[in-house]
Amino acid sequence: MESGRSVPGRGMVVRVAESLELPLRERNALLLSAGYAPSYPETDLSDPALRPVLDALDGLLDGHRPYPAIVVDRFGDLVVSNDALALLTEGVAPELLEPPVNVLRLALHPRGMAPRIVNFDDWARHVLERPRHEHAKAPHPRHEELPAELAGYLPRQPEPDAGHLGFAVPLVLRTSLGELRLLTAITTFATAVDVTVSELRLETFLPADERTAALLPDRADRFRPATAGRGAQ
Repeated sequence: MESGRSVPGRGMVVRVAESLELPLRERNALLLSAGYAPSYPETDLSDPALRPVLDALDGLLDGHRPYPAIVVDRFGDLVVSNDALALLTEGVAPELLEPPVNVLRLALHPRGMAPRIVNFDDWARHVLERPRHEHAKAPHPRHEELPAELAGYLPRQPEPDAGHLGFAVPLVLRTSLGELRLLTAITTFATAVDVTVSELRLETFLPADERTAALLPDRADRFRPATAGRGAQ
């Protein structure tokens, strides 16, 4: 196949794509380049066919309360969130919460969360890495444009210091409840066969210490929705 003396069949292309662990979008592109029709559909989020998926995500978001949780697409645009997100977006400029909300911009914009992030340099490095990583998996012009925009919000390009521990650091955020330390966990649909579903990311924020864990449950009733939810997309 590499030398061009053998043309791979459709099944072989799919096997190669699986072995390379390509995203579904790139598997479709590989099939097209080999002369085959794409195998994986790309369904719009507003399509009724995705209602069971979105309902399942709503259940996960609700079950994660009183901790913040969001669902984003491959560009970091917010699809839906639970109402605890309002704690993270306190004091954010209203225009940054107008749909479509980009959570990466929300984090680093000087009128967004940035002024309240205590470990801003570490967190900014983490945020900037996400679109670059996505671009490496599935190239797209927006994955190039977004890091350039985000870098423009930083007073300087953050460089690791001698005590840098990589990205395994909590988000340290000043809020009306006090200073919170939050770990993040990302969940994906590992068995998805739809491009849109495979690119959704459920990002949950979890207490990184006992003080944060004690603060959040007692104040859950103070949270208010920060976005229009699913309609924001």
